Amino acid sequence: MTSTPDPAPGASAAPVTAERRLHPMSWLFVLLQQLKQFIVPLLALLFFGRGDRNELWPLIGVGVLVVVSLWQYATYRYGVAGDRLVVRSGLLERSLRVIPFARIHNVALQQSLLHRLFGVAEVRLESAGGKKPEAQMRVLKLSDALALEALVRRRGAVTDAEAAPEPAAEPPLLVLPPGEVLRLGLVSNRGLIVVGAAFAGASQFSPRLIPNAFESLGGELFGYAGAHGFGPAEYALAAASLFAGFVLLLRLFSMLLALLQYYGFRLSEHERRLTVERGLLARWRTSASRRRIQAWTLREGLMHRLLRRRSLEVDTAVADDNPEQSRALRELAPIAPAATCDALIEHLLPKAQWSQLEWRPLPAASWWRLFLPGLPWTLLITVALTWRFGGWGLLALGWLPWAAFKARRRAQRSAYAMGAELVAAREGWWSRTWRFAELDKLQALQLTRSPVDRRCGTATLWLDTAGAGAMAPPLRIRFLPEAEARALYAALSRTLAKRPLRW
Repeated sequence: MTSTPDPAPGASAAPVTAERRLHPMSWLFVLLQQLKQFIVPLLALLFFGRGDRNELWPLIGVGVLVVVSLWQYATYRYGVAGDRLVVRSGLLERSLRVIPFARIHNVALQQSLLHRLFGVAEVRLESAGGKKPEAQMRVLKLSDALALEALVRRRGAVTDAEAAPEPAAEPPLLVLPPGEVLRLGLVSNRGLIVVGAAFAGASQFSPRLIPNAFESLGGELFGYAGAHGFGPAEYALAAASLFAGFVLLLRLFSMLLALLQYYGFRLSEHERRLTVERGLLARWRTSASRRRIQAWTLREGLMHRLLRRRSLEVDTAVADDNPEQSRALRELAPIAPAATCDALIEHLLPKAQWSQLEWRPLPAASWWRLFLPGLPWTLLITVALTWRFGGWGLLALGWLPWAAFKARRRAQRSAYAMGAELVAAREGWWSRTWRFAELDKLQALQLTRSPVDRRCGTATLWLDTAGAGAMAPPLRIRFLPEAEARALYAALSRTLAKRPLRW
């Protein structure tokens, strides 16, 4: 038997309300989830089998999985006991989980196309910092899943979620129409995911399938060019056309993927909990308390600026073993006008006074420190190209003026700001980011000085928060004069010492 820690002594032991079961078709979804790793061999057996009886042995495993799925449905129960959720499962080896509502930081509902056809949803109850959900229910009737989400949202204030009156619906904070979703496809350039998946799938059937296709296509193209007597100009035009066509194809794939993943995007707020819904065929719905947000990232790439858009992301201290669910919770505004992103920040962080922060620029003379790391690579590439192509390889040195220009612009834009409730850092020029966090959410401060820092009299201040994603930019302030860095470090230390840490 497994369970969470018992309630504090003296707490009233509330009786468990009528226990509920999973949806009658839940065994089918559990079976399909377990069959994912066997689906390719089974399809090969079905379509390419030769009639040998030995090939039917895998079907015994499928039968066992069916029995296991039915067993899980028959033994799984959940109910509410005051401010706790009670989950029972197993018959021979019984398991009991008592999960306080205060421990549940995120409620995630997932609906695939099959889920939507049956009117059901998979529910995941996640806690802060865990790699696995506190409870995972495959599957519940959609109305029961929404009732459970509402009950968690109210922290168990009532024991019957269906009988409790729902508060009046508030207007959503952000809704993305199809036009904005298509813009997101242009910005994100996730078409490479589709191409990569196609290459991976094709290689599973034959390792030589893709190389043979490229050899055949290349032979036809060069044969056509040779038959028509193409010169250098024609070859260059043909290469540029192929490249433009490939980029256009990637953008089309990216827009299609954005429609599938972000169609119907809706960000809403219910009693200080944020809820994100999105998806065309499969739908994701996930919610978390505003106080679980640890850090914020505002992004603006080149395509963002061309379309006058930005994106707003957050880090939350919840389980992240499901990439799709974690991304649904992380992206508060996948794409939106700059004014909309600023309004969201002002609404969710009213005391931070985001629009009134005073940005302090970093020393502009530090541009050479941004330029220096790329210099050895440029020289190495130039040497390699010169060895292969002779004097033409020296053209690679033309990258250095552009790299120096970029470094200067990055140094000019780098800045930091510190208010009464917020600390923020701004970096980048070609691709811009704003990284910020509430002072109460900071967990660690670190002042570092590299040999170059000691030579230049500077330092870097690192600020750590919980739940930072692998792809999130670091929250740091670089190239600060040592005296200023130490003064900022001391001020932040005093502020953190006076305030309790919030999760």
